[in-house]
Amino acid sequence: MQVTTSSGKYSAKHYPDIIKEWKKEGNYFYFYTSETILEVRIISDKIVRFRYAADGNFQRDFSYAVSERLEESPVNFGLREYEENFEIYTEALRIYIARDDMRLTITDPEGFIINQDELGFHWQYYLQKGGKIVYCSKQIQEDEYFFGMGDKPTDLNLHGKRLENYGTDAYGFQKDTDPLYRNIPFYYGLHRGKAYGIFFDNTFRTIFDFGKERENVTSFWARGGEMNYYFIYGPELLKVAEGYTSITGTAELPPLWALGYQQCRWSYYPDKRVKEIAAEFRKRQIPCDVIHLDIDYMEGFRCFTWSKEGFPDPVGLIKELSAQGFKVVVIIDPGIKVDPDYNIYKQGIQNNYFCKRQDGALMEGDVWPGKCVFPDYTNPEVRKWWAGLFKELVDAGVRGVWNDMNEPAVFEMGTFPEDVRHDYDGEAVSHRKAHNVYGHLMSKATAAGMRKFLMPNRPFVISRSCYAGAQRWTSFWTGDNVSSWDHLWLASIQCQRLAVSGISFSGSDIGGFIGEPDGELYVRWIQLAVFHPLMRTHSASNETGFNQEPWSFGPEFETVARKFIQLRYHLLPYLYTTFWQYSRWGTPMIRPLAFVAQHDKQTYDRSHEFMLGDSLLISHVSEPGMKEKEVYLPEGQWYYYWNDQVYNGGQVIKIATPLDEMPLFVKAGVVIPNYPKIQHVEERNTEEMILQVYYSTQETSSFLYEDAGDHYGYKNGQYNDIRFKQTSEKHRFALRKKYFGQYNAAYRRHNIHVHGLPFKAKEYILDGKAVKLTAANFVGNVVNIVVDRKFENLVIR
Repeated sequence: MQVTTSSGKYSAKHYPDIIKEWKKEGNYFYFYTSETILEVRIISDKIVRFRYAADGNFQRDFSYAVSERLEESPVNFGLREYEENFEIYTEALRIYIARDDMRLTITDPEGFIINQDELGFHWQYYLQKGGKIVYCSKQIQEDEYFFGMGDKPTDLNLHGKRLENYGTDAYGFQKDTDPLYRNIPFYYGLHRGKAYGIFFDNTFRTIFDFGKERENVTSFWARGGEMNYYFIYGPELLKVAEGYTSITGTAELPPLWALGYQQCRWSYYPDKRVKEIAAEFRKRQIPCDVIHLDIDYMEGFRCFTWSKEGFPDPVGLIKELSAQGFKVVVIIDPGIKVDPDYNIYKQGIQNNYFCKRQDGALMEGDVWPGKCVFPDYTNPEVRKWWAGLFKELVDAGVRGVWNDMNEPAVFEMGTFPEDVRHDYDGEAVSHRKAHNVYGHLMSKATAAGMRKFLMPNRPFVISRSCYAGAQRWTSFWTGDNVSSWDHLWLASIQCQRLAVSGISFSGSDIGGFIGEPDGELYVRWIQLAVFHPLMRTHSASNETGFNQEPWSFGPEFETVARKFIQLRYHLLPYLYTTFWQYSRWGTPMIRPLAFVAQHDKQTYDRSHEFMLGDSLLISHVSEPGMKEKEVYLPEGQWYYYWNDQVYNGGQVIKIATPLDEMPLFVKAGVVIPNYPKIQHVEERNTEEMILQVYYSTQETSSFLYEDAGDHYGYKNGQYNDIRFKQTSEKHRFALRKKYFGQYNAAYRRHNIHVHGLPFKAKEYILDGKAVKLTAANFVGNVVNIVVDRKFENLVIR
């Protein structure tokens, strides 16, 4: 953490001295030294905020990350005084504050040390740029592991790493490239089976050191702003994740079609080519719901325009695509072309909406349209104006918006100079403070506009850059990746890490944005992406003319791609239910094995396996020509998806990996809802929903959530929350269902497929009525029974 340099731009480090007095105001505690104030805010029995005023004056208490819905729910808390320290207690925590230097020690009620300061809070005056560099250093506990920090392209366990948050256009990034596009200053600590999290809510350039400089010390600091962090106790990792999203907010449910397969290229141009792509999907019966339009759909790359030559009739084009079941998503960048005849530019100039340099000159830089200016999204008036610009796109039929280049990226310069000024919701700051929230607020304004004009339908927004909490309004892709097997591994790592950092709705550019995959790499990427909430192929194939559609690699690979994209559509009810759990509780959709088996140390460094939701375990094929793969299964029983073979967990197994399969396991005892074969989500309103049920003698619970999929009726009770419980025995299968909700689903029956019965079934009893099984009820070893969707009890014996 050494930062002093010969240039003299930093001053000596300063530390708090003896605490002289303290006071309590509601759920806030204040501790005073001769110069420093520590504010401790008890949010709940497991979430506490620590905030320091180095020179006795707190800055404005304002955050772009914290949700307006953050609830304070402390119950039994208070303070005890001792000779050497103060003790703040809650039901779950003990926080000890040293009288002589404000250092913290946090334990559970039994005295187990969860987290402990090393030097604790300290600071330096930033003589060259103003303000302070604020630090916090903590001891690394014995055998401690670290996770989180957004989509850093490195090993899941961060011990020994140093990472930085400063949104960067990292074109063609590689393993360990840092920083990247997104800025998530949140991490987990796990030691001796107990987990906590720290969210450092500071938008300046932040650095985190997990024992790289000093082996036994982890530290985090910022080159400006306050030391302001939230401590979140689990002790379960998933509870820490849910605690973090209780602070930064949960996602809204997306339109169901946004969970379908999406096809993109830089660029599909002109409109004739877009129609050809759509027709090929339907002709080849490869499911698809979304086609993206990259920058070439615009007139000279001017945002909110259509190319007169390439897209002369956007309304007609989108209507034609809609009739085939396609939604259109268009790209919008922040750079506004300097053109006195361009209405968007004129409005921004007239209303002083664009960013300026310190001396008052406009912030100008080259991006795709040439010389551009850039809206100041930290100004609420600018965000309101920006939101209003989406009306014409929505009126034309556009259903989603893709925000790119919003780190912000500027050709040759990289990004804005630090002297650029921002409103920052009335504070007036430099780009040093606003940089990490620029893309965050652009996507927020975009989502607000799309929501307003699409109402009652739900918007879909995808963004490249963000700050903590952006899951409330946008999805993400991992940026400009490369067509390589290394990047296939990175795609898995990044989406796992994003999910546990609050952002589950993410995916990678399938096949790689840069370069050209071969057929094997492409279909292996498709297989992985089936289990990422955002599933989009995207490529920069305009550079070579290479096509990267599912049929571009020949019939063998097309068949495999079709099979797995169809699997995605079968699994949409399960995926949507998992999204509902994420939306309701903040539970990550994608879960690294450590997050589902944190008492099993063998899971801590494993990155090839992960879970999607409660029930599916995935391990992607990660090398060319791989014939078999070792997979670690955590405790429990697991069905191999492709043949129903049952494996006991707690061991490494070897699985064959032919091209048309990948290691996919189902947790024993669960119910996996499936759609029948469809080409897009508007075809889902069939007479039947399939339930794949996996036998177990352990009592298990499963969920099915359903609503209309594309409007806000669910917020007014128009949804169904269906709970399944399996209570089977050695010679008896039993499934109970409870049905809550007011949504009138289109299907009328369930086709129940029961896997893995260890006995010869002769009859089933449905809500008390016995029926003999016949040969028609058996497909191999699977028992098939068709029942009314409102059934309550099913027994097979």
